[in-house]
Amino acid sequence: MFAITRSTNPTVADVQTLHGRLNRLFDEAFRGWPLTTQEDGNSLVGQWVPPVDVFEDKDGVQIMAELPGVKPDDVKISLENSLLTIQGEKRQTAEEKTDRVHRYERYYGVFERAFTVPSTVDAEHIKATYDLGVLTVRLPKLERAKPRQIEVKVETSK
Repeated sequence: MFAITRSTNPTVADVQTLHGRLNRLFDEAFRGWPLTTQEDGNSLVGQWVPPVDVFEDKDGVQIMAELPGVKPDDVKISLENSLLTIQGEKRQTAEEKTDRVHRYERYYGVFERAFTVPSTVDAEHIKATYDLGVLTVRLPKLERAKPRQIEVKVETSK
């Protein structure tokens, strides 16, 4: 049988309450986080979300995603209706077998990011490049959507 004790000291009780709240917060945040053991039984693979920057200027929209360690062949980009999806997988490289593992902090596994594309984007001319672990997707705007100057003509009164 286990006995659960609570302190009567208000400061300790507050810390215990805060500890419980933080545990619940992390449980909720990571609930459903898919973690699976790899075939070797030594490491965990989970879904990770690569960070992105999204910019827009007069010529189009640009999405830049950090994908360190991901091979370009393992990245797929698709556009369906107005949803651009970037998905892929970061594979774990073979590691030297050791007696002890002190820390695993890097994430491996599948990823997927989806973005709603504005109707002003020219879907036929979307381009993607990959350099130094950064994927850049350029979504040019249609000519009719680009800002333009309208000339003001002077009319002479009669």
